[in-house]
Parts: sequence; structure tokens; C-alpha cells
Amino acid sequence: MAGARKHLHWRLVPAAGLIVALIISFFIARGSLPPAMATALPVVELAVLMATVFSSVHHADVIAHRLGEPYGTLVLTVAVTVIEVALILSIMLAGDGNAGLARETVFSVIMVVCNGMVGLCLIVGGLRYGEQGFRLPGANAYLVVLMPLATLTLILPTYTTSAPGPLYSPIQLVFVSFVTLVLYGVFLYVQTIRHRDYFLSDSGEDHGDSGAGPTAGEFWESAGQLLVALVAVVLLAKGFAGSVEAVVTAIGAPLDAVGLLVALLVLLPETMAALRAARRNELQKSLNLALGSSLATIGLTIPAVSMLAMALGQPLELGIDRHDVVLLALTFGVSLVTFGGGRTNILPGFVHLVLFATFVFLIFVP
Repeated sequence: MAGARKHLHWRLVPAAGLIVALIISFFIARGSLPPAMATALPVVELAVLMATVFSSVHHADVIAHRLGEPYGTLVLTVAVTVIEVALILSIMLAGDGNAGLARETVFSVIMVVCNGMVGLCLIVGGLRYGEQGFRLPGANAYLVVLMPLATLTLILPTYTTSAPGPLYSPIQLVFVSFVTLVLYGVFLYVQTIRHRDYFLSDSGEDHGDSGAGPTAGEFWESAGQLLVALVAVVLLAKGFAGSVEAVVTAIGAPLDAVGLLVALLVLLPETMAALRAARRNELQKSLNLALGSSLATIGLTIPAVSMLAMALGQPLELGIDRHDVVLLALTFGVSLVTFGGGRTNILPGFVHLVLFATFVFLIFVP
């Protein structure tokens, strides 16, 4: 009975989120928000947005369970990327605009994933099992693509000379977006077809068609619910964008915190899924979720935001500051050591968490 109520809850959230988004959009378009509603609007938007994000990830997880690994985690990362692009574009275009939001969000995603999420998974799994194993070729495949993608999109723009500042010229932006998509596309081919076994658990099991999995009807229902939830998130993001920067400014936080807020919001459900996998001694699935999120963020978000920014005539700053370059390089260096042996424990987990804490600290005390 409790399970039925839980599933009913996940069925109702996407539709409820879409209705709330339409109501809010209607009042905002008319410019006739009641005073009480205007005051409570940011809180309501955030609550409904978080519930809808969790719901979309839940339905993506149902689809993922039906498809099996590694296709399942790919569905999750694509769903999260759609949510992320909607939030980034909405906040970039709100008010006076925020040309650096895509950079801040992508860099925050890498720090949250490669240090925060990975660190927590290694600690949770290490405390319970001592050591955990993973597929070394799979981890190497993630890192060998992630490092050049991050360098091309976050470091190189600061050192090019065709455009002043940490920006690419339009032709450079087109080229980088193209090669980013090519690299990500080749990675997906390797992950799903050519070397699919690199990304399975150590036992090589694929539970996509297990008896405990969702039925075909549940699969298609979740697919429809996921589409509704993503539409609701896009509409809610448009309204949420108008108040998020005002709230950050009101509490005295730097604008860089907006990127961290977006990253935490879209990655929270996926982080919980990765932690559950680590507790079940499925570290490879945790790494698929974590490192796959950072790859999808660069491989899909940057080209999408770049093309839309050029179409809308919106400036797009991509180059990160010097201290962020140091943190990024240190993160990749530690990751190479962490995933260099095929087994891991709590020590590298705490090292990654220290790096994440340093990143958050420097946002507020640069």
C-alpha cells in the first residue's frame, strides 16, 4: 500500500509541476501578481522546481532500470543536462543577464561531481566495504575525454587573442562546440556499442531485463511522465531565474554562487542515486553517474548554450580565473591517482572532499 502511494506521488508531481508553472507564467505575463504571491513566489518556485527535478530523475531512473547499464545512466545524464540548460539559459537571459553563468555552472558541476560526489561515494563505500573495485578502462575513458573537454571550454578561452577577455570569437565558439560534440559522440559510441563492457559492474551483470524491473507499461508511462516533468522544469526555470540572482544578492553572496546553486540543484537527485549505488557496492554505477554527468555537462550543455547565446546575441564568457585553473588541474591530477589502480578506499575520498570544500570556500573568500 505504501509503495502504491509512493508511485502515485511520482505520477502526480510532473502534472502538478506543469500546472503550477503555467499558473505562474500566466500571472507573470499579465504583470498582476498579488502582493502575497509576489513575496512567496521564489520559495514556491524553488519548492516546486526541486520536486519536479526529483520526479524527472525518478522517472529517468525507471527508464534506466529497464534499459540496463550503461544505457540507463545515459538517460539520467541527458535528463539532467536538459534541466541544466534550461536553468542556465533562463538565468543568463533574466534581468541584465549573466554572461559568465554557463562557465560558473559548468566549472561548479565538475567540482561537485569530481570532488564532492566522487568523494562522498568513495567514503560511503569505503566505510562499509573497506575497498571497492571498478572497471579501470571505464574510468580511464571518462578521464581521457573529460580533461581535454574541460581545457578547451574553460581554460583555453582565456588565452586566445581573437576576442578580448575570456571569450571565444563566434567562429572559435562554433569550432569548439563542434569538436566537443564529436568527442562526446565518440565517447557515447565507445560506452554503448564498441566497449560497453568497460562500464558494467565487475561481475559484468546487466540488470536491465531482470524480473524485478519495470514492465513495458511502466516504462512507457515513465517516458511520458519524464517529458511532462522536463517541460515543467523548463517553464519553472523561466520564472525562477527572475528571483534567484536577487536572492543571492540580498543575502550578500557573490554572483559566482549562482552557478554553484544551479549545479547543486540539478545534481542533487543524481548524487543520491550515486550514493545508493556505492552503498550497494556498485561503485562502477556510481562512477557512471558521477563522471557521466560532468562529461554530459560539457559535451551537451556548452554546445547548446553556445548556439543559443549566438542566436540571441548574448555574450558568453567561458574562461575561468587563475585560482580556478589551479583547482581544476589539481582535481584532474588527484583523479588520475584515485582511478589509476582499479580499487579505492576512503583516503582519496577525503582528499576529494577537501578539494571540494576549498572550491566552495574560495567562492565566498576569493
